Amino acid sequence: MSAVLITGASGFIGRVLVRAMSVRHDVVCMSRNDPGLDLPWIRGDFGSAEDLRRLDDHPIDVVIHLGAVTGGCLERDGMLVNVEGTRCLMRYLMDRGCRKFVMASSIAAVGFQNTSFRPDRLPIPDDHPCLDRDGYGFSKYMMEEVTKYYHRQNPEIDVVNLRLSTVKPDERMPAPMKPGSLPEWGLGIITVMARSDAVRVFTMAAEAPYRPGVRTMNATGPKAWVADPVAEILGNWWGRDVDLSHFEKPGHEYDSVYDVSRIESEIGFVAEKTPGTE
Repeated sequence: MSAVLITGASGFIGRVLVRAMSVRHDVVCMSRNDPGLDLPWIRGDFGSAEDLRRLDDHPIDVVIHLGAVTGGCLERDGMLVNVEGTRCLMRYLMDRGCRKFVMASSIAAVGFQNTSFRPDRLPIPDDHPCLDRDGYGFSKYMMEEVTKYYHRQNPEIDVVNLRLSTVKPDERMPAPMKPGSLPEWGLGIITVMARSDAVRVFTMAAEAPYRPGVRTMNATGPKAWVADPVAEILGNWWGRDVDLSHFEKPGHEYDSVYDVSRIESEIGFVAEKTPGTE
């Protein structure tokens, strides 16, 4: 059993994750709103030194950092909360001796929200560079850079940055996408995961054996959330601006646009809900 801090505990994923983790671990919640659970709760902002000090009496072995501002945020808010707030949280916890950090990054760190985005490679690898123009993806990428910076200071810490896909309620999964014009956030529409799978991937990352280093991994399902072959969807969006050959190979027509091989090999995660199984 470990002592686990979960930020963003009152959120869409956080509340369900807290319940799941509290079965086997001592969980303390941190959020601005009451998660409504019979567990220790710190009301506050993880970017505030004063609020963080309210955690002083709670042992913390592992943090699962879900708290953030999400897509569509102002550039300023993304930098203050997702970057500076994360820096404050990590600094406080490292100074207390916490060595394991599971961080909610985003598949948007590559910058796909803008219709001008074109990936360097397909499927998109875990370490694809940030090509963001709009602020949110950049803030998540810079959050990842904060974790690398602190690992250079503290080589003993174990950090898993999960580039999380769009997450939907299990009971209200969207209809798989058909070919059409390229929308903003297009890759987020065809890269979808059920909340139960999101809870499972955070749990598995937190419970994985301690391994010093920083790992950034795409966290989504093995199949794209599409009704038609991926090459048709992306070809309709981007023409031949990108290499679609992977999705033209027999057996790979519906593969995820993001490479998920590392997260399967390193922590054993494979999303259970895919189009047709939801």
